[in-house]
Amino acid sequence: MNMILALVLAAFHWTEQPGGKLELTENGKPVLVFNHGLQLKEGVKEQYRRADYFHPIYDLDGVVITDDFPKDHYHHRGLFWGWPEVIVDGQKYDPWSCVGMQQRFKRWIARETKPDCAVLEVENGWFIGDRSAVRETVRATIFRSDKQKRVMDVAVTLEAETEPVTLRGRSTGNKGYGGFTLRFAPRRDASITLPTGRIAEDAVQVSAPWADYSAKFGAGEAVSGAAIFDHPNNPSHPTTWLTRYYGVLNPTWPALETAVLEPGKPVTLRYRLLIHRGDATAAKVAETCAAWLKSATR
Repeated sequence: MNMILALVLAAFHWTEQPGGKLELTENGKPVLVFNHGLQLKEGVKEQYRRADYFHPIYDLDGVVITDDFPKDHYHHRGLFWGWPEVIVDGQKYDPWSCVGMQQRFKRWIARETKPDCAVLEVENGWFIGDRSAVRETVRATIFRSDKQKRVMDVAVTLEAETEPVTLRGRSTGNKGYGGFTLRFAPRRDASITLPTGRIAEDAVQVSAPWADYSAKFGAGEAVSGAAIFDHPNNPSHPTTWLTRYYGVLNPTWPALETAVLEPGKPVTLRYRLLIHRGDATAAKVAETCAAWLKSATR
């Protein structure tokens, strides 16, 4: 009976908030918010109205570690997935920068809480006006936290609706960015770490199975951070990365290559997000990712 009571007290809870926001709490403490309604910050151009992303995301002490509508890149939005070069009918669109194509909510598939995790699954569309060119399904599984970490698995499945759609990362400057992206909140004393160790400068098109961003967020002096792990079944594992000290982790796909989405042939991208106390070394990010890669289904 005590075990059952403990599980009930530790339950996750989804709560619908005003403005098209779905909040997840664990033991009454905030975990994250999924923005399914179209969002726009006061004073920001209509162009940047968007949906289909997670923000805020909190660390284990309830401090917000993601940003939305940052002044240096108004289109950056918490944990999101977008591509800067999307070609439909020979016309190029840029949903990454919120230009010409908009990700919009269609329907809930699952919104569950279990003793050990919470599950959210949603269908969205990539809209050109009133027409959806790509069907997008997002499934997020958020596991119970412990004293050191919280794990979140995200799978994004993409399928062209009626005709092929071509994706590419940003070709200008050979940066290749695009895809699954985490934009961090204002911070101090940041560090970016790859399997080779802490890097002093931004990485562009560097291949690695994981990357970590750690810093002091909010007003406190505690260090926390988040790492992204690239699933071994992803098309270009180990992926290439774009990392920015101003607050970005992005496992790029298809980077400087092209990928074609076709009707009836869905493509799934899977990532693990590890939110942790301390920096990458203290959180044993390298060891954690290595163990996960061994256990992940190939």
